[in-house]
Amino acid sequence: MLILTKMGLAQPHTLHNKLVRQLWAIERLHSICSQIMCRLGSISVTTAADNSVMNFMKLAFAEAKGALARLEVPVGCVIVKDGEVIGRGSNRTNETRNATRHAEMEAIDMVLCLWQQSSTAHSDNVSCEGFQQCDLYVSCEPCIMCASALSLLGFRKVYYGCGNDRFGGCGSVLDMHSDGCAPCGLSYDQAEAHEVQKTRGFECVGGLMADEAVALFQGFYENGNQNAPRPHRPVRIEKSPKLGL
Repeated sequence: MLILTKMGLAQPHTLHNKLVRQLWAIERLHSICSQIMCRLGSISVTTAADNSVMNFMKLAFAEAKGALARLEVPVGCVIVKDGEVIGRGSNRTNETRNATRHAEMEAIDMVLCLWQQSSTAHSDNVSCEGFQQCDLYVSCEPCIMCASALSLLGFRKVYYGCGNDRFGGCGSVLDMHSDGCAPCGLSYDQAEAHEVQKTRGFECVGGLMADEAVALFQGFYENGNQNAPRPHRPVRIEKSPKLGL
């Protein structure tokens, strides 16, 4: 049977193919709309999460700027639990003449003191399990010492700014954030020379506000570390037009 159309006579299979193409186009349009709606939903959620992360990073950088004002190496951090800052710290190595008083250690001690004060148990028996629900935000990649401490305490996640090529414990030098032996940073099967101390490891996200972190270090070292012993204090090189500097 022939079908009469405005264009003339058309075979049945021609009309069928046209309907199939129209249905395919409708389904394709529906699929595209669904993908757009899903992406819009994901974007809104991701943006909210990203904003929260960046807000905490800015608080860590505020601590780092405070350290810079005190002529300390400009590193700062905050510890967050359930969306609230429960600890903060910045470098105090020059002030205390103690090379272990890094920002992370200062913040951890602040949290431990807080838990000791609020604990009904004896102060010597404060549990560190609460750190497993904590995230740490720091302006520079934690050093090997600090990353090992964070792993032992069971921190959930660490966000940091610039990398630490000389002492970084989150991938730049050693992978202290990975599951393995805390003292040496090696995997369990490689750590055979001593008693293995297992850690749960933690997730790392680096490169947040990295340029700002580098700028803080440049500002600190531009005139040399004023608190460093003179033989180790870098000499500032004056610009010379003859050398084109």
